[in-house]
Amino acid sequence: MTMNRHLSRRSLLKASGICIGLPMFESMRPAIAAASSVTVPRRMVAINVGLGLHGPNMIPAQAGQDYELSPYLEHLRDHRKQFTVISGCSHPEVGGGHLSGKSFLTAARNPNSSGFKNTISIDQLAAEQIGEQTRFRSLSLSSSGPGLSWSRSGVEVPSETRPSEVFSRLFLEGNPRQKAQQIQRLQDGQSVLDTVLSGAGRMRRRLTGRDREKMDQYFEAVREAERRLVKSESWEHRPKPSVTQRPPTDETDRTRIIERLELMYDMMHLAIQTDSTRLITFYQTGMNAVPSIPGVDTDYHMLSHHGKDETKLAQLAIVESEVVKQLGKFLDKLTAFQEEGDTLLDRTMVLFGSNLGNASSHDTKNMPIVLAGGGFKHGRHLAFDQQNNYALPKLYVSMLQQLGLEVDQFADTSGTMTGLI
Repeated sequence: MTMNRHLSRRSLLKASGICIGLPMFESMRPAIAAASSVTVPRRMVAINVGLGLHGPNMIPAQAGQDYELSPYLEHLRDHRKQFTVISGCSHPEVGGGHLSGKSFLTAARNPNSSGFKNTISIDQLAAEQIGEQTRFRSLSLSSSGPGLSWSRSGVEVPSETRPSEVFSRLFLEGNPRQKAQQIQRLQDGQSVLDTVLSGAGRMRRRLTGRDREKMDQYFEAVREAERRLVKSESWEHRPKPSVTQRPPTDETDRTRIIERLELMYDMMHLAIQTDSTRLITFYQTGMNAVPSIPGVDTDYHMLSHHGKDETKLAQLAIVESEVVKQLGKFLDKLTAFQEEGDTLLDRTMVLFGSNLGNASSHDTKNMPIVLAGGGFKHGRHLAFDQQNNYALPKLYVSMLQQLGLEVDQFADTSGTMTGLI
């Protein structure tokens, strides 16, 4: 078989797009085994609890392997050997109370400053290298409001708050007319980008020095947008995965936070199971209202500012225990599904924690962190210095390397996390 030597770059990209990113079907095993270039899929889910997790209920008193499970970690007992507890960590020079949520996955410093500009989040950095392997480069999810994902230029990636919309994007096909319209829109976008590149090229020849460097960066941004458009068009010609689960009905009562969490975790599981994406972020933002949970009669946000009041702490423990239980159910589902002899959890890192170490005082030190799955050796409590915190971006370097990225630095921090195997 010979190839047309004058095949256009775009046509070649379209053709090559057909070969990547399919779900890991059982019937594909012989072909996958024969393809030496195929590597084991690695995935990452990052979850932030925006109103914190009360430290004494979350972090074990002992370090090492033989630690006693804390009250919250008791809800994860079945997965004890599949997660690592990490304490005594924080992002260097990231304060700002609730505003530090912007920096949870970026480690960008001083998020409360007037001139703050965010940087790229770990999921988007990974998406630049492995995002093309799946239909969706990444999914940014939130219980309400903003998400955790930020582009290289420091722009927030729009998040989805409705499980029904997530399900629709992942699994529902449009009719032929709608698909044709979508393909035409993608093609129109490519045409516009071609024109932009042509005009920018003429301008570049008249520039020198730093202006030409800025123009080169602009070129690369436009080319990246074109690559994404080409990939999107190739996926529009392929059917979406078929699942037996019916489309979810969104829980419109915002006080039913646990039911809302459960729906979103279901969508996250389906996205991973069908290999629709390998990078997911989820911001559990909390709320200024009384959650519909038995035993709770106080505003969730007010409970997080407990001031060591015993009544508030008791109700906060009820809420946060339910939040951790939902994580446990998610880990159950990832453990139950097999992929090429591994569980989904074996191939999926799940980062769970909070940007606040002490939500009551808006303190961003000593962030509570749990890392589950993903091929690491777990079963420990890595306890770093509570007074002189260990740099959490080192964990992010470890995670990015586990995804296959050749990096040794994230944000302003170099090296991997000590003790994480």
